[in-house]
Amino acid sequence: MRALAADLGLPLPDAAALGATGLAAGIAAATIAIAWLAGHWAGPHIADYWERKAGARAEGIVPRVCALVRYLIIWPALIVALRVHPWPPPAAFLLGLFAAAAAAMVVRHIARGLSLSRWIAWALALFLFIAILADAMGGLTKITQPLDTLAFAVGTRRLSLLALIQLVIALLAIYAAVKLANRLIVQSLKHAGGLDPTQRLLTQKLAAIAIVTIAFFVGIDLAGIDLTALAFFSGAFGLAVGFGLQKTFGNLIAGIILLMDRSIKPGDVISVGESFGQVNKIGVRAVSIVTRDGKEYLIPNELLMTQEVVNWSYSTRDVRISIPIGVAYDCDVKLAQQLMIEAANASPRVLATPKPAVWMTAFGESAIEHEIRIWILDPEAGIGAVRSDILNRVWELFKENGIKIPFAQRDVHVKDWPKEAPPAR
Repeated sequence: MRALAADLGLPLPDAAALGATGLAAGIAAATIAIAWLAGHWAGPHIADYWERKAGARAEGIVPRVCALVRYLIIWPALIVALRVHPWPPPAAFLLGLFAAAAAAMVVRHIARGLSLSRWIAWALALFLFIAILADAMGGLTKITQPLDTLAFAVGTRRLSLLALIQLVIALLAIYAAVKLANRLIVQSLKHAGGLDPTQRLLTQKLAAIAIVTIAFFVGIDLAGIDLTALAFFSGAFGLAVGFGLQKTFGNLIAGIILLMDRSIKPGDVISVGESFGQVNKIGVRAVSIVTRDGKEYLIPNELLMTQEVVNWSYSTRDVRISIPIGVAYDCDVKLAQQLMIEAANASPRVLATPKPAVWMTAFGESAIEHEIRIWILDPEAGIGAVRSDILNRVWELFKENGIKIPFAQRDVHVKDWPKEAPPAR
């Protein structure tokens, strides 16, 4: 067998190498078994903790958490095993293979958890797998040298296949890191007890802008682009921003100002022109307002800074509503007022404190004018529904008690009729 292998140029491992390979296989098997038990025990506990802290559904993430725990044990444990002993090539390949596979699965699970595309997740996982396996077999030189020889020139700059691969992987890693950082910031701000919802949203947006800015400059540095070479174009870029993107940047700054002065917050009930509804989200470009009929209006932030806006819940969520009602002159006015108070108190959305009140406002042409003034605590549920409910109750009570609601009418008194015209000749 050895002679045949020698003739074919295939070296066979000696007894020491076979023993080391068997030991490496035992270490890998023991590590995988321990990792499987640890993942089976720790996965549900970590998922339950995540559900309590982040509000996610633990049932859907238990398998992923269990897998992550297992791979996060296998990967560093086998890397440590590779470093503590000079293994022969077969044993090093075996340990490196399992460590690289575990690392690739960790990256894939994290990327998919961040809702990245499948090809991005698999690209990052494949790159890490090849890098760890090649490093276990003696270094990356055997892979990087051939890739570096395949190069072409762009002006005075030399671009190799290795540089392009490194640039693509670096950009994908930066993109994943930005997504992960934003996700961590959002989850951290959810549990920041010292911040109200508006301050959380402002902090989140400022942090997102800072993260994207840092990622941009890191990407420029990794690409090897000299920023001083772009100085000539900075003036033209500034003019483009000033003329072409002034509305975009104006809306961005207006959105930040709205969040800083807290004049409009998510959850507020506002009316802008003909639009009335609850603020759903304050975005980079526009504010989302959801109306009572389910329509969602996107109002540019800049309009909220320049137009008149009625915020029904700015300082308090208590809102007073006035409902005009007229009664006939020949009815019992005191009874009519008592019935209006009764109808207002019977409506479930009307607050008991402050109490509903009825004011006589004017002696109209055909009716004694009154206003029912009530307070509600939930303007986001609509104002028209409360008015309709109270008016219906007033109508029923007035009919039961003989109170008339007059309608507009005119009495014409003719003092003199014109004399008959003489017959025509």
